[in-house]
Amino acid sequence: MTGTIIGFAIWVMVGVIIIGIGISAFFSKKPVGFWANIKTISANDVRGYNYAVGKLFIVYGLIFIALGLPLLSGQNSPLIILSILGVMAETIAVMIIYSFGIEKKYKE
Repeated sequence: MTGTIIGFAIWVMVGVIIIGIGISAFFSKKPVGFWANIKTISANDVRGYNYAVGKLFIVYGLIFIALGLPLLSGQNSPLIILSILGVMAETIAVMIIYSFGIEKKYKE
């Protein structure tokens, strides 16, 4: 039982870090990077762009934490498949939202 709680606590900490990245994006003066090792786009509205990216990260972190709830069901639970597939689908959805929504709207 303690192993499941420790696992969920680590999962929640990762989600909180993602939410923290989103909050820091709100207060950034320069355009926030989304992709790793790629130059940040030049945004026509930096504040709006950072707000959109920050909101995306915060929502991602909250859903990530919610998808970790099956970890509390115990070891060898088939519900962990929901966490795995859910995080995969969520990550792909965030990439699509950024590429076709945020980047297209704010790119100069």
